Amino acid sequence: MVAQAGRRERRQRLLPARVVVYYVLAMALFSDASYEEVMRQLVEGLAWESGWQRRWEVPSKVAIFLARQRLGAEPLELLFGAVASPLAGAATRGAFYRGLRLMSLDGTCLDVADTPENEAAFGRPGSSRRAGGGAFPQLRLVALAESGTHAICDAALGPYASSEKELADQLLGGLTEGMLCLADRGIYSFERFQRARQTGRSCSGG
Repeated sequence: MVAQAGRRERRQRLLPARVVVYYVLAMALFSDASYEEVMRQLVEGLAWESGWQRRWEVPSKVAIFLARQRLGAEPLELLFGAVASPLAGAATRGAFYRGLRLMSLDGTCLDVADTPENEAAFGRPGSSRRAGGGAFPQLRLVALAESGTHAICDAALGPYASSEKELADQLLGGLTEGMLCLADRGIYSFERFQRARQTGRSCSGG
């Protein structure tokens, strides 16, 4: 994925692009830990995987920040596109209804880092307690997930002010024949049902 995204490195770095990809994934697993603690957990695993032939040192917070900037979002987008798919087998409880794979469309909002760039890109929710809005900028996310396993198979992101319905429309192409899609009542509409139905999929509101 790193090479596919054009991140070919011309010199050896303490944090090569592939390690930064591992690091971003590890941040999701250790979400309560500091940047440096996540990296410490990761480099211990990398040293073990190499048979302790190479000693990995924990880089500084600044080095981690710059490495993430160099990597960018594209390698992670490619990785998500390659692995995000339904996981349920025929015996998975709650994953099928009358032979149709159950999928769900729903939305949420996520806090992002409190930086001027994120505030400009995503905006803040309103707040009666704080001038200027909520404590953190937020993005709006709508996901297509497999109901039986909660595996996220596709996602659309936008600013906080985005419409969930518009983001949901971007995900209809992720439905395939043999799926039954359940949509939150804020997303479901007759027009959206018709668009999904015209592609050979089924859709239901809840």
